[in-house]
Amino acid sequence: MSSYLLAWAIGDFEYIETFTERKYNGKQLPVRVYTTRGLKEQGQWALEHAAPCIDYFSKIFDIDYPLPKADLLAVHEFTHGAMENWGLVTYRTTQVLFNEKTSDPRFKNSVAYVVAHELAHQWFGNLVTMSWWDELWLNESFATYAGWQFIDVMHPEWEVWAQFVNEGMETAFRLDGIRASHSIHVEVRDALDVNQIFDSISYLKGCSVLRMLVNHLGFETFVKGVSKYLKANVYGNATTKDLWDALSEVSGQDINKLMAPWIAKIGHPVLNVGEEPGQITIKQSRFLSTGDVKPEEDTTTWWVPLGLEGKKDESGVAALSLEKKEETITGINDDFYKLNSGATGFFRVNYPASRLAKLSTQLGRLSSEDKIAIIGSTADLAFAGNGNTAALLTFLQGFSNESHSLVWSQVLDSVGSVKSVFGEDEDLKKGLSNFVVKLIDAKVKEIGWEAREGEDYLVGILRKSLISSAVASGHPEVTAEALKRFDAWVENPEANPIPPSLRTSVWRAGLDKDPARAVPILKKEWFETKSIDGKLLCLSVLGLTKDVELLKSSVIPFNYNTSPPSDAVPNADMHALAASLARNSTARNLHWDFLKNHWDAIVSKIGNPIVVDRLVKVSLKSFTDESFVDDIAKFFADKDTTAFNRSLGTVQDSIRGRAAYKKRDSAALKEWLGANNYI
Repeated sequence: MSSYLLAWAIGDFEYIETFTERKYNGKQLPVRVYTTRGLKEQGQWALEHAAPCIDYFSKIFDIDYPLPKADLLAVHEFTHGAMENWGLVTYRTTQVLFNEKTSDPRFKNSVAYVVAHELAHQWFGNLVTMSWWDELWLNESFATYAGWQFIDVMHPEWEVWAQFVNEGMETAFRLDGIRASHSIHVEVRDALDVNQIFDSISYLKGCSVLRMLVNHLGFETFVKGVSKYLKANVYGNATTKDLWDALSEVSGQDINKLMAPWIAKIGHPVLNVGEEPGQITIKQSRFLSTGDVKPEEDTTTWWVPLGLEGKKDESGVAALSLEKKEETITGINDDFYKLNSGATGFFRVNYPASRLAKLSTQLGRLSSEDKIAIIGSTADLAFAGNGNTAALLTFLQGFSNESHSLVWSQVLDSVGSVKSVFGEDEDLKKGLSNFVVKLIDAKVKEIGWEAREGEDYLVGILRKSLISSAVASGHPEVTAEALKRFDAWVENPEANPIPPSLRTSVWRAGLDKDPARAVPILKKEWFETKSIDGKLLCLSVLGLTKDVELLKSSVIPFNYNTSPPSDAVPNADMHALAASLARNSTARNLHWDFLKNHWDAIVSKIGNPIVVDRLVKVSLKSFTDESFVDDIAKFFADKDTTAFNRSLGTVQDSIRGRAAYKKRDSAALKEWLGANNYI
């Protein structure tokens, strides 16, 4: 047993308990959720997933859970999301507790997933441990994949693989497209450096390439190979080679040859598609969000399972892969084809403009995953200069009648990313807001404010997304209703509660209208809320105020306990308010100035390198002027950056990309918005 997996918990706890259906050593396994007093019933949702999760993993990996019990503990002010200590898994309260009456329903999804992720670690990481930290992906990528796989089995109605494409893959693409990123298998010379690679490459890119491999091999073959790998290394250490050897043996394929570039090399490919009648030519090259990949950076040739639909002589997905830099494929249906069907491959696709326009008229032939991936590619290519923002917005106009919440999430995320780059220009900000208002108008009116009896989970998620975007963009009717609800809630919170999923939208409306009134109200709510997720949600809204004086005197200092009362935001939650300040173009610079002026005191108070690293990443990545790259470098030149030097590199690369995008597309975007009557 690795020493990092050992934990004790001493305190005044209470628990709820269930037992697995499966027997282990002749007995059903006791599974418990422990909390501080008064909270145990909010562990019921986690408990309902923990026991069947243990049974599921024991079955598919053909290795029984080896311990006599499984405990889950809710930890207040926990720095991590969770930690897979063997038999005593510790969780941040928002990742294991859920209240049906007061919690945002989205936490129902995240609690179920995080519970499963940590329990998957009981096999990936605990039973079989990586040989050294450079093999971290064997722990985290597998736990991520297994966690989503279990939730898909438990809740097929949630369509979690579409959610993963929208949230997980898109997040991985953003970091992997930066020059300062790293490969999945990354050299770690000192164990003290490992905290910085607990990131979306080790978790989400790794999961994405595993999902790609599963789609290629088939699930049954994959888990058979994984079981063989686990059994061969039980209670020991393993390497990536051990995994590939096991999968190669059961599949009859050279898995190392297929997967080595994905694991050992930095980055991912974009497939540039050229068309001739009846054929396409596909050329792969490394994608960089700055759009300036150099020849020496583009030497990797990836194995790319094409996921091609639309060959004349084949129905469904053709079993074709790209294993060289360029290849021509004949027998293509000129009316309709698509690559990366189901978004199972970790790559971008750059279609000709005419094909993208054609696909916008064929949305009914695309799955939710297809739509999410095409939107993501189009947005990324616009950012990098391989496309443009006008083409992206033109494409998005075709989604006004879309009904799937996860597709809408990708649409709105993409527009939000554009606003975050161009939003400092008031004309562009207004035009993009008007674009969103028109795009969502019919759908937000159709879905309304009130949940229906027996409503599908994803419908509730869609309502939250649409109303949130409507308020943020100034939709007149939606904003008026939100303000009405805010006033009623302020007057009598007990009699006029806000539906849990709509709290941030209603609070945002109140904050935008009268920040001097709303900021004290939201801070009071932060102190008094009994909701497990309420504090984080308050922080996510507070940082969005446009009032400069309030930001300076009340909001920013509140995050760092430098204004009374001194027991304000705990270290573990600082990132929530810092992230909202970074999204706010009015607050971004003020926040950075505050950090520079109080840096030593803040770092001393935090005392935890993980929190400092997280704070740096969320606070600085959203600048859109390249002068901040130099400012950041100058400020940290004489500071100890050991805990976050890798993050500084990715932050600076992000800023360079955003600055180049803004400079390149601002004029053309303004012209398009004007021509389409948005400004």
